[in-house]
Amino acid sequence: MNIELHELTVREIAENYIDNAEDGVIGYDGRLNIRPKYQREFVYDDKKRNAVIETIIKGFPLNVMYWVKNDDGTFEVLDGQQRTISFCQYVTGAFSLNDRAFHNLTGTEQRQILDYKVMVYFCEGNDREKLDWFRIINIAGEKLTEQELRNAVYAGPWLADAKLRFSKRNCAAYLRGNKYLNGEPIRQDYLETALGWISGGHIEAYMAENQHKPSANELYSYFLRVIDWVEMTFVKYRREMKGQEWGPLYDRYKDRVVDTAALEERIAELMADDDVTSKKGIYPYVLTGQEKYLSVRAFDNRMKRTAYEKQKGVCPKCGGTFELEQMEADHITPWSQGGKTLAENCQMLCRDCNRRKSDR
Repeated sequence: MNIELHELTVREIAENYIDNAEDGVIGYDGRLNIRPKYQREFVYDDKKRNAVIETIIKGFPLNVMYWVKNDDGTFEVLDGQQRTISFCQYVTGAFSLNDRAFHNLTGTEQRQILDYKVMVYFCEGNDREKLDWFRIINIAGEKLTEQELRNAVYAGPWLADAKLRFSKRNCAAYLRGNKYLNGEPIRQDYLETALGWISGGHIEAYMAENQHKPSANELYSYFLRVIDWVEMTFVKYRREMKGQEWGPLYDRYKDRVVDTAALEERIAELMADDDVTSKKGIYPYVLTGQEKYLSVRAFDNRMKRTAYEKQKGVCPKCGGTFELEQMEADHITPWSQGGKTLAENCQMLCRDCNRRKSDR
């Protein structure tokens, strides 16, 4: 990647500044796409936005910014979007600072701001180099998420439609499934989740394959099917359902006939079981049967020591004698068969015997 440092004024960058909402934000006399479609919406709060203007007024340096130079000679903001929008909005009258709008300033004060010099690196390279550059530079302010980095590479009509459905405040995905998803749409969390589900974790490959398609109908339809399946399978909502990896569970179990009443009864039992320390793990457990999701409560050191002394260090499986440190606690009656994590249900097995038992 070719990188050159340039010195530009606020006046130059804010020339013919236009906020086109869905189509992005333009500056530098039409040559700079300040908020490309792959970037997030403006997220600075008033305090951070005002701090940018105060920094300029005091003549202190803003952190260096990075622009990507396109083949047609135009630019896209790689890093510095929030700072750029802040000073462009101020000089075009979008907000006031300390009860003074830009047009209320004296001519000298206005020139001081407009003539302020901003240091900008112009970066040229291919899409992959842009993504690598995103990851390497020390991005100041509001750091980009991994999905925002991917959006930089795979921008196009497909991504624009996907963002409309998954990445806006109160977007369709939020209205339909926010109870089941972690994060927030504006930071691309919903889009990343849906992409991870449909691609089996191969997000970049899926985005590359779909980049030039006219819509994200396939992705959104898949997302709706997952949410519909969740709600039909688990008839009672609990907060532990939020943030589950529903996509892989849907892919594997969507065709299984489920007794929803019996499933809910089992979930309720597990929620009330003190031995189950990971309540979120109940949902994958009732489908897969794998106890690893539950983090079943372990025997404490006192229980282990009591069982060891009672056995006189002898493993009841193989008959060998071992030091305490060479043995592991085990449920005599397995937890899955109703055995509790109590002293009377604890036995100490040598490591080999315990692992052989666990592998069955």
